[in-house]
Amino acid sequence: MIKFKNVWFRYDDEYILKDINLEIKEGELICILGDNGAGKTTFAKHLNGLLKPSKGDVIIDGMNTKDTPVSELSKKVALVFQYPEKMFFTSSLTEEVSFALRNFGFDDRVIEHQVEKVLKMFWLWDYRDRSPFTLSGGEQRRLALAIVLAWDPKYIVMDEPTAGQDAFQREMLLGAIREFTMRGKTIILITHDIEFVFEFHSRIILIDKGRIVFDGRSTELFNEKPELLRKAGLDIPFSIKLKQVLSEKGKHFTFETLDDTVNKIYSLLRGENV
Repeated sequence: MIKFKNVWFRYDDEYILKDINLEIKEGELICILGDNGAGKTTFAKHLNGLLKPSKGDVIIDGMNTKDTPVSELSKKVALVFQYPEKMFFTSSLTEEVSFALRNFGFDDRVIEHQVEKVLKMFWLWDYRDRSPFTLSGGEQRRLALAIVLAWDPKYIVMDEPTAGQDAFQREMLLGAIREFTMRGKTIILITHDIEFVFEFHSRIILIDKGRIVFDGRSTELFNEKPELLRKAGLDIPFSIKLKQVLSEKGKHFTFETLDDTVNKIYSLLRGENV
């Protein structure tokens, strides 16, 4: 379990995080939503000790991040940065994936197996001997995911995972996240991509100006409290906009995902009861 207890953090005299209290349980899928500058990335860096609270405590499986080295916390909590190229420093994809595994003491045969496994998982095996700096932005982001998944961390934090991804890559990412959660991984998505988040029936934590203003299920936020998104500087999902337009015309629906929206609209156009 990850616990934030009365966490405040400041750069110089300005507090970026303000009185953050929450618990993240093993196996949860959580989306941290907020506009640019809301404090999302600062929050993410507290999850593996890259930043320490100015006040309060962050506890990772009983370990206080103030007292535990980042190298120890990183075995449990893997952070995929918003700008993945900052994670790279070797001459090939194979070396990038191998590096952390060697540092964590994995056997050579295990390293060889994991490198092949994760590079194939993210459609990067054919590029294994290339420099990571020759990849496209989307390919670099997939490599960053492959690197952290190779050592099988318990918690996976993704900062803006859809940046630079085309429609096909987004679908692949959706599938990967669902597979990880089915395996019992705890996935924490840091994003302002509302349409991507709408695809999950997940817990959402909405941060506005460094404070948590909502912590609950996505269906509650999107269907019952969309005004909180606007107050936090975010748009609302297309499906919810459509729901509002239909409500004004006397048609009342609750849309769960984009696929659910499409199916209900098709049924409506066919004259069926929805």
